Amino acid sequence: MRISQGQLWLNFPMVNAVRARSGFLLRLAESLTITGAALLASVMVFSIFVAIMKVNPLQALYAMYLGAFGTSFSWQVTLVKASPLLLTGLCTALPMRTGLIVIGGEGAFVLGGLFAAEAAHFVPGAPTIIVWLVMAAAGCLVGGIWIMIPAALRVYRGVNETISTLLMNYIAIAIFNQLVEGLFHDPNSLNNPSTYSIGDNNMIGDIGNSQVHWGLIVGMGVCVLAWILVHHTTLGFSADLAGGNPKAARLSGIRINRVILWFAFLGGACAGLAGMIQVAAVQERANDGLNVGYGYAGILVAFMARQDPLAIIPVAVLLGGVHAGKILLATQLGLPNSAALVFQGLLFLFILGAETLYGRFSIFQPQVRT
Repeated sequence: MRISQGQLWLNFPMVNAVRARSGFLLRLAESLTITGAALLASVMVFSIFVAIMKVNPLQALYAMYLGAFGTSFSWQVTLVKASPLLLTGLCTALPMRTGLIVIGGEGAFVLGGLFAAEAAHFVPGAPTIIVWLVMAAAGCLVGGIWIMIPAALRVYRGVNETISTLLMNYIAIAIFNQLVEGLFHDPNSLNNPSTYSIGDNNMIGDIGNSQVHWGLIVGMGVCVLAWILVHHTTLGFSADLAGGNPKAARLSGIRINRVILWFAFLGGACAGLAGMIQVAAVQERANDGLNVGYGYAGILVAFMARQDPLAIIPVAVLLGGVHAGKILLATQLGLPNSAALVFQGLLFLFILGAETLYGRFSIFQPQVRT
């Protein structure tokens, strides 16, 4: 039997490896190009918005840059803001691997932080590491169950998870407010209803002499572990197959429902852990300061990163910079804090729109030689 030149090309291992790497680089270039174009379009429209408010767009953009990345102090603020986004981004990214569009990170975040703060009081006098582990377990468990509920409704009753998770955010915030102002309320917190303090000795410290807490390192570590789970485990392969081709997954013997529920739980656990870190590293207690939109911003992080756990790290830093940059917008130019939210919303809009562009440009498609 004669082997054609095309067959020899396709079966030569080294050539196949080169082609695989070339395909990865093309996909990376496509993602960077389209995401960069969406970012540029967002900046242009935001500049028009700022100009309408009678502020020089270049001054506004420069102020945002200075507030986010211009100085060492700005970088520290940005990294602190990015810390919860690393984990709330995973709350959307992990379930999305199985085909679920989960936007309930805000609810999992606030409830995870609330019950983590309360869990600290169940081990009074325990070593700090034990307190952290108990708080983390409580936050992860509550956040995981909260996101697994709408996933179960989707799997067993066909309820749309996007709508149910959105509505459950409002339920979570209502439960949070009721408990903070009622059962868990510290009577000494009059002007700002809060839970009891977890204690100074149980706070997560800063890295060296900086103002960046160790929660940032924890968030990055979880992103790395999530990347390993997604790309180098059987469970991760099953999740991708369940999300991409459910029929093939069932024929392969994969228990799709179980995989979906597991990834929903893991995503919610990440958001709950983010709430725990926010309490233990920043706030010392649970109060309305948890409900500032970190869960919603995590949705944008996940979409910009295209559900890749490692890509979430730089995207979270970028979005953290947007949150940090709004400080100078307000102090130097007199723009309201909501101006940065306008930019974030525009970015979300253009990123969603850019999803329709993937696969449409032949320059980014690998050339198959036969």
